[in-house]
Amino acid sequence: MAQAGRRWQRSLFPWLISWGFKQSHSDPCVFTCERTINDVSHSLSIGCYVDDLFVLYSDDSPASLYSSFTTALSSRWNVEDEGSVSDLLNVDIATDGDCILLKQEKYISQLVDTYAPDGI
Repeated sequence: MAQAGRRWQRSLFPWLISWGFKQSHSDPCVFTCERTINDVSHSLSIGCYVDDLFVLYSDDSPASLYSSFTTALSSRWNVEDEGSVSDLLNVDIATDGDCILLKQEKYISQLVDTYAPDGI
């Protein structure tokens, strides 16, 4: 199953592009899409890591781009929404109002323990 993620991406990436997403030049696993629906600007950003999707959206109302996208995605593949993300690739993620907080306290503590066990 080592190639399962690659096969998923070979199927997913063209589908995302056909759906109107633009693939990032700096990271080919990141896609963005912007549309205006009922005179309201909507945006989606998607990061794909192996067989997981990380989706950032500006609105999740029933008429939103996010809702349209998740409906289309789940009609194409058997996907599961695992809810809000709390960590991704050793980065802790939290929200505070309109802010997204990214922390790497655990990783930094591991580095200190490894490289400066007696403290700094």
